[in-house]
Amino acid sequence: MSLATQEKTPRQDVSHGKRLPRYFTPVAIALAAAAAMVVLNGWGTEGITPTATAVLTIVFYLVLSTIISFAVEGRRYATDRMVSGLIVTAFIIAVAPLISLIWMVISNGYSELTWEFLTNDRNGLTLADHATGAGHALVGTLLITGTTALIAVPLGVMTAVYLVEYGRGPLARTVTFLVDIMTGIPSIVAGLFAAAMIPTIAEYFVGSSAALQMKTGFMGSVALVVLMTPIVIRNTEEMLRIVPNELREASYALGVTKSRTITKVVLRTALPGIVSGVVIAVARIIGETAPLLITTGTTNVFNWNLFTGYMETLPTYVYSSWSNQATRELAWSGALTLILLVLLLNLVARIIAKAFAPKGEK
Repeated sequence: MSLATQEKTPRQDVSHGKRLPRYFTPVAIALAAAAAMVVLNGWGTEGITPTATAVLTIVFYLVLSTIISFAVEGRRYATDRMVSGLIVTAFIIAVAPLISLIWMVISNGYSELTWEFLTNDRNGLTLADHATGAGHALVGTLLITGTTALIAVPLGVMTAVYLVEYGRGPLARTVTFLVDIMTGIPSIVAGLFAAAMIPTIAEYFVGSSAALQMKTGFMGSVALVVLMTPIVIRNTEEMLRIVPNELREASYALGVTKSRTITKVVLRTALPGIVSGVVIAVARIIGETAPLLITTGTTNVFNWNLFTGYMETLPTYVYSSWSNQATRELAWSGALTLILLVLLLNLVARIIAKAFAPKGEK
């Protein structure tokens, strides 16, 4: 048999080109749902949750669609439909908890999320009717997170530049090893480190650490720097490594120095990825609670000074509010505020990355 004849011969597992209609999927889902309800009614619907109904519907759909596809289209398309259904099912299983969490936070927290909630402290001293809010926690979160980013981002980016562009020998291997260790440090250990280091340094330079024994916002920033820096280093390092070497070589061929090539070519090309990594790192540390309970404490009033007095943040606000049965609604609102803040940071990061991206990548 010639090659042309073999190509014209239809495959046996395709059933001579027969395909199911486009409306097969919704019909199969409807039949699967009906079969699930029949089974549940046979077992008795008492105690049956919507989750159990959804699981049975998915199982029946996968079985039904695979059997019908095998009978009409053949083994090849039946296998494709089954695998595609499993992939979609895995996606639904992964996304469902996230959607459930967001819905729970929104449904429980939107009622208290008002302008007064965002501008008043817990004591409500800024309004005559003593309305309480999380304004002091929002201010503390922005101050502590901003200070952390100001320290961790330059430190992390410069360390990554050293590892990628200059790092060779034992020193580079040691730095890489330490970064790997810092990535796995528990957050509460970072809080203990900051709480022990700040008074020690103050006692060495000032002669007395009594003034810094109290928890402060800056101490919390130091703890978060320990957690944020390795994330920035790892992400920036990966972004710098995917910059093509041809860009570096072309810059060197034009007589540009290595330092200027790094700042004007390499970092500029990798900037969108670096910004995205910084936002991920900020989102990672903005919700930390354990190290801040050790280093910043909690308070009911505004505190704009990072170096004096306790400072409240949104995570500690949610924790302290949930601990009191009477203020649990405020805890949901604080959690919703934290989610919205992370969402806003992501939008700002996308705008910045798009604005500074090289031409052709926007």
